[in-house]
Amino acid sequence: MTITSSPATDRATRAWSGRSIPRKEDARLVKGQGSFVDDGGLQGQGYAWFVRSPHAHARILSIDCAPALAMEGVYALLTGEEARRQCETPFFAIAPPPGSLMGEWPLAVGKVRYQGDAVAVVLADSRETARDAAERVVVEYEPLPAVVDTVAAADPATPLLYEEAGTNVVWQGVFDYGDVDWALENADHVVKIERLHFHRFTSAPLECNGAVVDYDLGTGVVNVMSNYQMPMFAAMVIGPTIGVPINKFNFVSKDIGGAFGIKIGFFAQIAALALLSKKAGRAVKWTEYRTEHMLTAGHGNERTFLDIEVPVMSDGTILGVKVRAFDDAGGYLHYEPLGAVIWSQVVPGCYKLKHVRVDYTEVVTNKCPTVPNRGYSRMQHLWMIERIIDVVAKELRLDPVEVRKTNYVQPEDYPYRTPNDCVYDSGDLPRSLDIALELAHAEKWRARQRELGTGSGRRIGIGIGSTLDSGTNNFGQSRIINPALPFSGNGEAAIVKLDLFGEVNVNIGTTPQGQGHETTAAQVTADILGVSPDMVTVSTGFNQANNSYVGFSGTYASQFAVSGLGAVMGAAEKLRRQIVKLAMYALQAPEEDIEVSDGFARVRGDESRAIPFIGLANMVYANNAGLPAELLSEVDLNARHVYVPPFQVPDPVTKTGNLTLTYASQVHVCVVEVDEDTGEVSLLEYAAVDDCGKRINPMIVEGQVHGATGLGIAAALYESLDYDESGQLQQPSFYEYHAATALDIPHLDCGSIESPSPFTPNGAKGMGEGGGAPLHAVCSAIQDAVGAGGPVVADSHNHWARVYELLHRDPAASRGVEVSSRKGSPSVATN
Repeated sequence: MTITSSPATDRATRAWSGRSIPRKEDARLVKGQGSFVDDGGLQGQGYAWFVRSPHAHARILSIDCAPALAMEGVYALLTGEEARRQCETPFFAIAPPPGSLMGEWPLAVGKVRYQGDAVAVVLADSRETARDAAERVVVEYEPLPAVVDTVAAADPATPLLYEEAGTNVVWQGVFDYGDVDWALENADHVVKIERLHFHRFTSAPLECNGAVVDYDLGTGVVNVMSNYQMPMFAAMVIGPTIGVPINKFNFVSKDIGGAFGIKIGFFAQIAALALLSKKAGRAVKWTEYRTEHMLTAGHGNERTFLDIEVPVMSDGTILGVKVRAFDDAGGYLHYEPLGAVIWSQVVPGCYKLKHVRVDYTEVVTNKCPTVPNRGYSRMQHLWMIERIIDVVAKELRLDPVEVRKTNYVQPEDYPYRTPNDCVYDSGDLPRSLDIALELAHAEKWRARQRELGTGSGRRIGIGIGSTLDSGTNNFGQSRIINPALPFSGNGEAAIVKLDLFGEVNVNIGTTPQGQGHETTAAQVTADILGVSPDMVTVSTGFNQANNSYVGFSGTYASQFAVSGLGAVMGAAEKLRRQIVKLAMYALQAPEEDIEVSDGFARVRGDESRAIPFIGLANMVYANNAGLPAELLSEVDLNARHVYVPPFQVPDPVTKTGNLTLTYASQVHVCVVEVDEDTGEVSLLEYAAVDDCGKRINPMIVEGQVHGATGLGIAAALYESLDYDESGQLQQPSFYEYHAATALDIPHLDCGSIESPSPFTPNGAKGMGEGGGAPLHAVCSAIQDAVGAGGPVVADSHNHWARVYELLHRDPAASRGVEVSSRKGSPSVATN
């Protein structure tokens, strides 16, 4: 007998999704009972410490390990050359040539390519001994000129990081949609912006990277307990290099103290630790320290935009944009050049720009490698688009609110197809903006701004940031970078089981880092099985042995609400159908009479005919003699489901296709006060409006909004990673790097709307990567405070000294922008 679906009357009783129930995780986390990687360990383990280069670019002439090995308590030492001899191939490369020729090994071989590059790793009986021994390793270097300028790195005359590649250019391509030349020729005005620069920063998770790695020589299994956030990607990258098949890895994670994309990048360290464990014949434990993390764990993408041309009509309609973009990948290609296509998920930003040409170049430099960072690659492009909106409004003397509303994708336009065939699923940006302006009391502050006028020593600025959070990647977009790659689509797996005593257990393939997966997975499971979330146990973290994973399992790219919960819902629906089928046999009733609720399967309208979940479990697991073979072949009360989003393979020639499934939006409004004498910026008011479709748990959503907003404000005003001309990082610790605290972030007034996605199983969209909106909003507010005729706010990071320079720049100096107008168009004063 085939069970088609759950009865509609049962579906109507589902009430847990959409409610702000307390997070299940918090009971242990707030009591200090979480289990993080540094809490773990194995009998007889050693402690690892990496020997790192003080130079940004140098040849390795020799390594003398003898002084370190002579120390008491030192078990083993592994150098880069020794590790290379144990490897079969460099790490997998996303890039085609020349990028694929820029090979990376577990430790540096021949050269170091950024300050902190690991040349060896020591294993000892304690962290302290390992650290002391690492300092005794004598490395002779031949320093080389450091390459630190992103644009200059592409110049053939610049020193090479990889002589074998013959260039510092990793990948170059032109994304050309519509007809930009026509738009520039026919626009009433062309606004030209010389340069915009998006800076480096990190999400600075509370917990740094770490791993306990045990290469079991008897079985060949490599056990990895870590806080790596995309474990099967790590296995796919590491395995071919060190000669270990996927089924000989066992990745495990429990609680993770923040990741934000940064923890996708440390697969090289895991590979080195595996080889060290193999050599020493014992488990290896490594916990990264903060300075190590700042130097080497990975930074967000740094991008420079040049020669920006924006065709605009007199009413403020923006036809498109033409720009050259240079992205800085750092010393190695840990995840790049995937960012060279990820940005194109949001080609027009929140707007109906029809004509776009982006000449995109990715380069290597002697800086820390870049890795995904909250809002990966899209944040940089969206910031550039938002800067364009404000500069256009300022130069054409238009209201920035009205310019946005004129150019926004409108509610009736959804689903909206972008110039490169991505599909924005749903939204209402004008409404979000209206709510944000009201929450921020924008009219009151505009009046206050007029009151203050000039000469008071204080300036008020009001800024807007509109951004998109594209979620659930189509990995087929990687073929736009390299058509030979065997990737497309996406997916996630989950297992929902009715256990021996009728308990409901859920295993997921994701690696949560604070997003509340245990809670939201319990909510959707409870809805489907008719129980309370308290009756659902969701396994903590990730365990490869559970088999609840697919190739790209993990937590990243704002996809859990769709792919993760889609897998959970699919598995729960399968289990429910099994429960109904078993109850039909046990209660001798037809499918339409069976209802499932409160931990029972019962005959509707007859309370005497019911069986609890424990009874159903007993029938299958412990009392199955006499059950029909057909029933047993269909019912095992252990349901696995893989959710696969509806994607096609993008066209690598035209660089078009649907690159992601959902588009949450965030619209932020902030009010700043700028001190003319010091350049200090104070946040007076801040409002954030989020639209992530159907919210599974509104409280968790608001927590994500707070986190993303804090990250963006911090990046805009406090956090930056800068290098000097020799490639030395200027902020290697929290002493120099002002990681924002609660004292730096103002009170947030949060609003929300719900525009359900028509493309997802639950109407939800991914969210949490809205950290771009604060960067846009703060820059916009500073631009407003600088005033008409002032220079362009051209950098994403604006510390007090930069703001002071903007306020007091010589009027004869370049403003960074000019406007040309067609004959007969309304004239524009450009000062």
